[in-house]
Amino acid sequence: MHDWLVWLIAAGVFAAAEATTLTLVLLMVGGGAAAAAVTAALGGPVLLQFVVAIVATLALLGVVRPVAQRHLRPGSGVLTGSDALVGRTAVVLSAVDARDGRVRLNGAEWSARSFDEARVLPVGREVRVVQINGATAVVLDEADDESSVAAPEEP
Repeated sequence: MHDWLVWLIAAGVFAAAEATTLTLVLLMVGGGAAAAAVTAALGGPVLLQFVVAIVATLALLGVVRPVAQRHLRPGSGVLTGSDALVGRTAVVLSAVDARDGRVRLNGAEWSARSFDEARVLPVGREVRVVQINGATAVVLDEADDESSVAAPEEP
């Protein structure tokens, strides 16, 4: 059997085994084996094939794997869903008080309540979303001092 075929089979086995671990380590080892297969196909001696396999594997583990992991696992700084709406500006559609109101937020109509329970926010006012509580946006008048906003309470 040709050396390049042995290396190619090894690369396939490592790549298939990666499906059970999902750590990208075995995939990088498979990449090293594929590089050795190319070396063998070009007529490189067995010692060179092993050196190429090791160097390629280490390079893939050190350079490609960290980049791939960053792309596969977004960091905690990525906000999705309703969390991404916090901090956005909305426009009051019907007066917002401590219990009720409607705002246009991100192109959709949301139920809303005022962060400051003593304030009633009139129609047309621009407000800032400080919290999403279920399907209700908790909003604050843009003109209010931001330093007066405490951390929102969890329900």
